[in-house]
Amino acid sequence: MDSQLLLTALILGIVEGLTEFLPVSSTGHLIVVGSLLGYTDEQSKVFKIVIQLAAILAVCWDYRRRIGLVIEGLAARDPVQTRFATHILIAFLPAMVLGVLFHGAIKTYLFNPLTVAGALIVGGLAILYIEKRVYHPRYQTVDDLEWRTALKVGFAQTLAMFPGVSRAGATIMGGLVFGLSRRAATEFSFFLAIPTMLAATVYDLYKNWELLSLEHDLPVFAVGFAASFVAAMVAVKALLHYVSNHSFTVFAWYRIVFGLIVLGTAYTGVVEWH
Repeated sequence: MDSQLLLTALILGIVEGLTEFLPVSSTGHLIVVGSLLGYTDEQSKVFKIVIQLAAILAVCWDYRRRIGLVIEGLAARDPVQTRFATHILIAFLPAMVLGVLFHGAIKTYLFNPLTVAGALIVGGLAILYIEKRVYHPRYQTVDDLEWRTALKVGFAQTLAMFPGVSRAGATIMGGLVFGLSRRAATEFSFFLAIPTMLAATVYDLYKNWELLSLEHDLPVFAVGFAASFVAAMVAVKALLHYVSNHSFTVFAWYRIVFGLIVLGTAYTGVVEWH
């Protein structure tokens, strides 16, 4: 097995895990870093799906107790847990419908470093604008939400179909705009990621199954999977701790600087982005 390929898998796994739940766009980072490392072949398509699954499982593990309560509550018809699960489903529906309709076109035309760079910059400016507004949260916890608010956050999530926008960024910022506290918006983003990312992963695997070769790909996928899982665990805990006392402005400036670097290197010819 090529050691260089294993190193690439390790790097991309860490990138996916650290960025999936931060408002900086994991997809955008994978496209940019993958292009920079020259990992853009057919195998890379399935690899990115696998490491995304690892990030999903990491947040499932981190919230395993709440997920267990929801499952038990649904079986026992607990109104609190049933209401919570219903709101997650409602928020998930817009992305599910639009994802099925436009998945192919988005993958074909928008998955390249330059469109990602533009979306990173625009998204960063949007975060700065939202953070300058004064908010009075109406929902302190995820259990306080109303179904209409959950649906609004779900529509905000659909903006992340454009690579570089960031699913986490769209849902967290949307949550703030629609009255969630910082912690509630962040946690709702985590929970909403579970059905959204699972559905996207299953759909992508179905569409790209013929590209998968376990005998050849297993070591690479295993390294990337493990790296993504561990990095996502760290990122989720760190973000929840961070948002308790800070705004998301630092992520906005990071997005803008990163996007400008990609555009600048493309314009000057320093990097030939693929």
